[in-house]
Amino acid sequence: MATFLYKLGRLAFRRRHFVALIWVALLTLAGVGAASAPPAGNSSFSIPGTEAQKAFDLLEQRFPGASADGATARVVFKAPSDEKMTDADNKATVQKTVDELADGSEVASVADPYTGNAVSKDGTIAYASVKYDVSGMELEESTKDALEDAAQQARDAGLTVEVGGDALQAVPETGATEVIGIAVAAVVLVITFGSLVAAGLPLLTALIGVGIGVSSITALASALELGSTTSILAMMIGLAVGIDYALFIVSRYRAELAEGREREEAAGRAVGTAGSAVVFAGLTVVIALVGLAVVNIPMLTKMGVAAAGTVAIAVLIALTMIPALLGYAGRRVKPAGAKGRLLGRSRKGEPKPDRSAGPPKANLGTRWASFVVRRPLAVLLLGVIGLGAAAVPAASLELGLPDDGSQPASTTQRRAYDLLSEGFGPGFNGPLMVVVDAKGSDAPKDAFDDVAGEIKDLDGVVAVTPPAPNKGGDTATITVIPDSKPSSVQTEDLVHAIRDAGGDVEAKTGAETLVTGSTAMNIDVSEKLNDALVPYLVLVVGLAFLLLIVVFRSILVPLKAALGFLLSVMAALGAVVAVFQWGWLSGLMGVEETGPVMSMMPIFMVGVVFGLAMDYEVFLVTRMREAFVHGEKPHQAVVTGFKHGARVVTAAAVIMMAVFAGFIGSSESMVKMIGFGLAIAVFFDAFVVRMAIVPAVLALLGKKAWWLPKWLDRALPNVDVEGEGLRTAGERGSGPDEDRELVRA
Repeated sequence: MATFLYKLGRLAFRRRHFVALIWVALLTLAGVGAASAPPAGNSSFSIPGTEAQKAFDLLEQRFPGASADGATARVVFKAPSDEKMTDADNKATVQKTVDELADGSEVASVADPYTGNAVSKDGTIAYASVKYDVSGMELEESTKDALEDAAQQARDAGLTVEVGGDALQAVPETGATEVIGIAVAAVVLVITFGSLVAAGLPLLTALIGVGIGVSSITALASALELGSTTSILAMMIGLAVGIDYALFIVSRYRAELAEGREREEAAGRAVGTAGSAVVFAGLTVVIALVGLAVVNIPMLTKMGVAAAGTVAIAVLIALTMIPALLGYAGRRVKPAGAKGRLLGRSRKGEPKPDRSAGPPKANLGTRWASFVVRRPLAVLLLGVIGLGAAAVPAASLELGLPDDGSQPASTTQRRAYDLLSEGFGPGFNGPLMVVVDAKGSDAPKDAFDDVAGEIKDLDGVVAVTPPAPNKGGDTATITVIPDSKPSSVQTEDLVHAIRDAGGDVEAKTGAETLVTGSTAMNIDVSEKLNDALVPYLVLVVGLAFLLLIVVFRSILVPLKAALGFLLSVMAALGAVVAVFQWGWLSGLMGVEETGPVMSMMPIFMVGVVFGLAMDYEVFLVTRMREAFVHGEKPHQAVVTGFKHGARVVTAAAVIMMAVFAGFIGSSESMVKMIGFGLAIAVFFDAFVVRMAIVPAVLALLGKKAWWLPKWLDRALPNVDVEGEGLRTAGERGSGPDEDRELVRA
């Protein structure tokens, strides 16, 4: 591995014009594809294998032309004080609004509040339901404008009018904080390298990689039904790993220059050593993201594959374009010991400082590692107890999917949600649709009535509509209004109670009862994700464990890495619960409404955080292993690893935290939550687990940390992440003959 990457790095350095041209051409091609691609259509949300999805598919089959996946809107009217919606003037205003809405070209139907029993008992609130032929993302802007104009005209007539539903859904915005995150990354890079040129290289390559990845996603969005969130998450992860991977290679390049090597040789060795770590770190991230496919939720699979593709591009760019740009930069990228005057450091070639007073002062990483190896048990206990305390809120984790109730209070969707709760009860925003399939029943109508009767007798039910059969008379829908809000435990219990009651009816009549609707769909998603979490952990952690055995040639080091990851991800989930569910620091994070944590959050965090955690594990511990295999004692190898790697890993973690934190400003609650969760997870993993717990454990284990059974050592391939082959080759020289020897090696 190291020898191949060494050759690749030198080739990219020499043929930098060709390499740069290839990447610029790919960026241009992706950009043209994104610009000419049709707009993204409906991002279908299906959950194969769930009852809610089965019922949804049955509706499309038995109720053709009903546009089961079409957008919906609820136009909610509230009368002024001391007036009723049944007053003549208010009734005329509503009727005029309904007529205007019905004229839309994409409107399938509009339900009149006065004929559809959609006026509250006190007569102050009413609503009109609008059904569209196409999904919310496919609605024409003119249709959305017509909806908003109709609502505004009713407001002008004196009514309070708000619009709920998915007809007005918009593409999420990330806000200015994303730019702030990149700016923070730039500042950290300048501080780390002390050079604007060296700092600019990781930023430039990361932006090119993200540009190619996101443009490709945009170009394929319509064909593959990719949602807008997919590109945002790909950008988030691609930026973070792209900057970090380039940072490690540039840092190693400067270290090689400091040892007196020529620039081309230094570029080759940087790619051969740090590049090997980049490849394996990238592989763990890709495995974790692609592994999301085991959950069998197409939307989550697409998000994972798209983000994994962006990570793969970041790895390839780091291995090829970074050495090419280093060739262009020339002497403007200084050796590690000659940062220039930007931060007040001495320059190479200037008089050396007087060493008579003693050895040079050790850097912070060396001093910290020396402290940890002297008191490993105390550091280990403090780190584990601290993360355990942060993880305590995770025991209260409640899962759900965002609805209009989680929108900011300033949006019309949220205000419509609140008005409906006020006029019709909290459960009205999450009606349950019961589908009765009586095709196998001898008396379908009796079966419909039996199901409706059973549901009416259940606790927590406010209203049950009469069964509405299809034209064939073999299938009917029943709408059930709970007395609790959609995301509550009581509503979840009611869904299970209806399904249990339906089982009893099926045993008597042969009619199958299915519960669907957005609320039931959310419940099924949460259960499916919970059921998939353990198999996903086994798959991803198992594959990465095997990969790390190959990298570190050890059993205990990969095991320690996996256990440390579990600590950091549980602590991060605890922080997410504290902020988004309990409301701690919610104002600072811009969280206007607390509630259940997004159902996808635990499994998504497991996947992404595991991949990122292994990044720091590989980059930091490979330096320790490199020192160990070159003859240093275990404790000294830990200190040496921190001496060379702690500063860079710290910078990489701060950069990644800044990039993720930049997405906290998103208008999309899911993106906001993921941005916060990943930022805090990187903090816990990089600064507590990798910087404290890992060296403490390695110090306690000593030589046992690097133990590997001899039979397994012989069976494993030698990937040479430490660059031992390069060290030997460097002693022989680096001419063409030696290069051929390296290839054969």
